Parts: sequence; structure tokens; C-alpha cells
Amino acid sequence: MTAAAARIDARANAAAADAAADAAAEARADAAKVTGVSKAIAAKAVKNGWYHFTVDIWITNLNRTEFGIYKRSRNRAKSRQFTSDMDIFAEVIEGGERTGLIGYREDLWETAEGMDKRLVFKVFNESLNWRATMDLMIGRSLQQTIAARGLPVMTYSINTDEDNFIVYLERSANKWPLLPENFAFFIVSDGKPQFYRLKRDLIDLGGDFTLYDQQGRAVGHLDGKVFSIGGKWKGRVRVEHADRRLITVLQLFSAMQIFNADCRRHMRRLWKDVRRGKVKPALDRHEADLYMNPRRIR
Repeated sequence: MTAAAARIDARANAAAADAAADAAAEARADAAKVTGVSKAIAAKAVKNGWYHFTVDIWITNLNRTEFGIYKRSRNRAKSRQFTSDMDIFAEVIEGGERTGLIGYREDLWETAEGMDKRLVFKVFNESLNWRATMDLMIGRSLQQTIAARGLPVMTYSINTDEDNFIVYLERSANKWPLLPENFAFFIVSDGKPQFYRLKRDLIDLGGDFTLYDQQGRAVGHLDGKVFSIGGKWKGRVRVEHADRRLITVLQLFSAMQIFNADCRRHMRRLWKDVRRGKVKPALDRHEADLYMNPRRIR
């Protein structure tokens, strides 16, 4: 090969390498585009086509959110959603950074009884601004439990600040003893619903769930760590399905797992008490608002 030919060949190889590098960089940039998530976080959270996050449950409330720089009174001042009985019990990690805090209405769940006993989660960002709320809808859950003749069927409503639609997450009544439970929900995007199913893994030690899309393809996974102190779920979602709303639903669902068995017992007990006439059905005002007719005359 002549010197001139060698130089031409070297330039061609260099150009091919540059083009490949540009294509790879463009692919990484496209992979890091997750709706509702900052590019900086997405760039670190996306790996090999999956968006990764962690929900870490604290075993006690001795954490810096409650006792350090943040105090309850200051927290309430920062957000009207941070009520006096709000207990922060989990943090959300995305791309190696803490991006959210999850709390629940402690008095509503720990001290209330009957129809007044409700589970309400809220997600705040690091600045303690509200991001999402997840409510156990007692009326709808009791309706479904009655239809399932006592099998607990819980319905949760999820309201996020990125969406005009409420997401309803529901446990399936199609449940046989010793077989995995299923939950389902849908998210509306561009006027079209996208349906998802969360199925508990058959071999399950720490509360593992697989996320399936409406074609039955596995597009996500929640991996519960059985040996963690309070509870920890590592989640991942295919980038083509990941957006902030879906990620928030999965994060709230992960945090709910430490209450899941108690929710089932509560709904079954409530069903029995209503049948026996020991509890007179009544709806909390905030839950009743969720059932209101949007076309009513105001």
C-alpha cells in the first residue's frame, strides 16, 4: 500500500470512528429522554435501556427529614399538603440522588376505625413541595370486596401534579389461594389509555413484582430486598415506557407494600362488620369528592 493510500485509509477509519461515536452519543441522549424527568437525572438513571430507581423504607422516623434541618412546623409551612399527622417513612433515589420523600397520614391509618380508617400516601420532592397523592378508596374497595364475597379488593386513586387524569390502581379479584396477586392500572397519554398489570412473582422473597404492558410484555420490575432493615425496592422500567407518571405510580406502589397485608385485613374486617351491621357505611369528605359527578351544576 502506498503512503497516500495509507493516509486515505487512516482518514476513512477516523471518520468512521467519529461517526460511530456520534451515533452512540445520540443513542445515549435519546435513551436519557424521559418525560417529566430532568436530563441530568435521566442520564444517570438510564442504563442499558432501563430507567432505574430505589424506594428505601426507614425503620424508624429518626431521620433528618423529621429531626434535622426540617421540623414538622417548617414542613407544614413549605407545603399545605404536609398535614400535622404526616409521617415521612421512605425516600426515593434516582440516578444516585434523593429525588423524593414519601409520607403517610399516620392518624388516619393508626388511630381511626371502620370507614374512617384510610391509607393516604403523599410524595414530596427534596424541597418538600407536593408531587403526588395515593388514597385507599374505602367506598370503591368495599364495593369490590362485597362483589368478590369477602376477598379483599383494594382500589387506590393516584393524583400526580404532571397529569390531568386520576390513575386508579386496583387489586384483581381473580385470586386463587397461594397464587400470586395482580394489580392493574392505566395511564392516559395523548388521549389514549395505556394499560399495565403488576403481577407478584411466583418465587418471591421480598415482595417482587413484574410490570406487564397491555400486550403482555414484561416492561418493568420491582425487586424487594428481603434482608433490608425497613424495606427496599429497586425498580426498573423500559425507557420507551418510562415517564414521570408511571415511575411515580411504581414508587408509591413499592412504598405501599409494607401496608399491603394490613390493607387486606382491614377490608376483609370492614366487609364482615358491614354485613353484620356493626359498621354503618359513610364516606370521608375528601374521598367523596373523588366520586363527584364532574358534570354536576356548581
